[in-house]
Order: sequence, then structure tokens, then C-alpha cells
Amino acid sequence: MDTTAFLRWLQGTMTEKGASHRKRIIRFQHTEDFRRFVHEWSEMKGSVSTLQAVRQMGIIQAISCPIPDDSPHRRFDGRVWVETDQRVRIHGVTSRVPAPEKGIPWGVAHVKAPQAWSTTTGHKIRIGVVDTGVDFNHPDLRGSLARGINLLNRSLLPHDDNGHGTHIAGTIAAANQPQGMIGVAPRSLIHPIKAFDHNGSAYVSDIILAIDWCVRNRMNIINMSFGMKSRSKALLNAVTNAANAGVIIVASSGNDGKRRAIDYPARYPQTISVGATTRLRRIAPFSNRGIYIDIYAPGDKITSAWLKGKYHEMSGTSMATSHVSGAVALLLAKHPELTPTEVKSALRRSMQPLRGKKAPRMTGELDIAKMLQIMEK
Repeated sequence: MDTTAFLRWLQGTMTEKGASHRKRIIRFQHTEDFRRFVHEWSEMKGSVSTLQAVRQMGIIQAISCPIPDDSPHRRFDGRVWVETDQRVRIHGVTSRVPAPEKGIPWGVAHVKAPQAWSTTTGHKIRIGVVDTGVDFNHPDLRGSLARGINLLNRSLLPHDDNGHGTHIAGTIAAANQPQGMIGVAPRSLIHPIKAFDHNGSAYVSDIILAIDWCVRNRMNIINMSFGMKSRSKALLNAVTNAANAGVIIVASSGNDGKRRAIDYPARYPQTISVGATTRLRRIAPFSNRGIYIDIYAPGDKITSAWLKGKYHEMSGTSMATSHVSGAVALLLAKHPELTPTEVKSALRRSMQPLRGKKAPRMTGELDIAKMLQIMEK
């Protein structure tokens, strides 16, 4: 491939006036083409301001940039694939200020995390939380936070301007007893990756950059409390490469109350897909469900950390996912050699049956004590 010609074409098309520009993901079929492109682009972007809008995603040999609807594969057919850079949303349903609740939240107790703490607290397990950032000053999170990245503005820390990311981090790893709350894996480390804006919206390319960062920085787990309805080959490619690198990806199924469909990336088999339950061990009415769900966990009226050192109650499959990420951290701290496939198997072999006449028999609810017990046999 003539990467110089491709760069010139890219420069011209990105500055084209009167055209409708949309963010695209352009994947190179051949590694050598991608390497040559990155080398030439790196040398040119300092002097060509247009090219500074191009972002490279090494994990899938791709770039993202705004280009017109006239896609480049017509000129560079067979050498690149092009897809629209879609929008992704976080999976929170409702949010309100709760009645004061300190100590162990109901969901953390419900999945039997406290029974595990005498043998594992998730010590030093690294969890990449791809979300809206985190409140660095929250007293319950200060001891649980490690280095992250702000993909929306790399010169800033990944500060949370929404609340969702802080809520997720709290359920996974809050550690402030007896003054505040405690999460599922209180000695695990949260690496906040801000890919979502204050409205809880991101592009697929932001998610791929986040996955890339997690793989390069050797995260053990990636928490993905978000989703979209349509498939993305680029995102599947990134998820597959991360799983092949040994990273466990936990993803929320979505909040549409669907019985036979769940959102992406949870629908990809390389992830652990999570549905939400209530205190009564029933599937929450808002939760997507069905054959694509690997496991259920508490997701209804979950109290956790919030902005400005406060607490909030939220419902959603996002909240269920954070319980499962914490459970995986507890498991990996004891059995660091486990692969993503083995972790999923351990979760599924130790589930509690769900309640309700129409409850699925093939899957159930997270039970940490049983999971750890099974692993000792």
C-alpha cells in the first residue's frame, strides 16, 4: 500500500469543505501498512494541524478520524476496512440520594463478599474502570485508586464529572470502614480510564483506546458498565485481543428489559456478560436477560460513592457488573494463574438459582463464597 498517498488523501478529505464529516474507524488489513502509516503520520502531524485529529489504536491496527461519507476503501480497496465510529452509553437507570447507609451495602453482603475477606481482599489486583472517571477526593476511594488516563483530555486527570464512574469504583473497591462504605474487593486497585463525557456518552474509538491502555498497562480486569445496540467489528477485534492477552472483561447487558437480546460488548463471547437482580434474587424488571447472560448480580437500588464525597443510589446492569468485577478480583488474588475462560467457568459453576416462575435454569446469581469454595476442591 502506498501509505504516503493514503496520508495525502486523508489530509485532503479531512479538510474538504461543504462535505458531511463523520467520525470513522479505519483498520489496516496488513501490519506493515499500519506501521508505515504510523511512522509517516508521526513525522507529518507536527507540521500539518489537520492530522492532529487522527488517533491511532495499535491494539487493532487502526486509526480514528472525521472524514466525509465518501469512504476511503473505494480508493484503497482491500487494504483498509472502514466503519462508522458509533456512540456508546453508560448503563445507569435511576439515581437518587439514598437514606444514610454506611458499612457494607446490601449488594456486597448479598453476594457473600464478607465471607471471603478472611482469605482474600483482592490485594493488588488491577482493575481498569472504563467510565466517566472517578472522584479522587472521595474518602472511601483514596486508598483504592491508582494511575489512570483521561482520553478526552490527556493533560487532565480522569476526574469524574458525571458520578457513574465513582459509583462503579465504590462498589468494586471502596475501603473506608467504619466511617464510610466498603466494596466487594477493598484492597484491589482501581485504574480510572475516562472515556465518557459528563453526559455518559463515548465513541467506540474511545473504548478501543481504553482497552489498548488497559492491555499495555497490564490490567487484570476491565469493567465495562456501558453498551450499544449494534455490532462493531473494530470493538470485537479489540475485545478479542484483550482476552487473548489474558485480560478478563466484565460487561453489562443493558437496561431495556429485553428477554432475548443484550447490548454489545456484553454480547461478545469473550466477555463476562452480567444481568441485574433485586434483593429478592429475582431478575430486575429493567435488566436484559436470556441465553447471552453469563451471570446475574445485585443491580437494583445500589448505594455507592458519588461526587464531592457523597453517596448515591443507582439501579442498572452497570451496578451488577461492578459486583462481578469485584468478585473476579477476589478470585484472581488467590488464583492469579486463571485465564478468562477459567474465570467465567468458576463464576458459572458456583451460581445461586434465581427466584421466580420464569427464572432461567441455565444461569444464576453471583455467590462469592461458593465460588472460592469450588476453586479449593
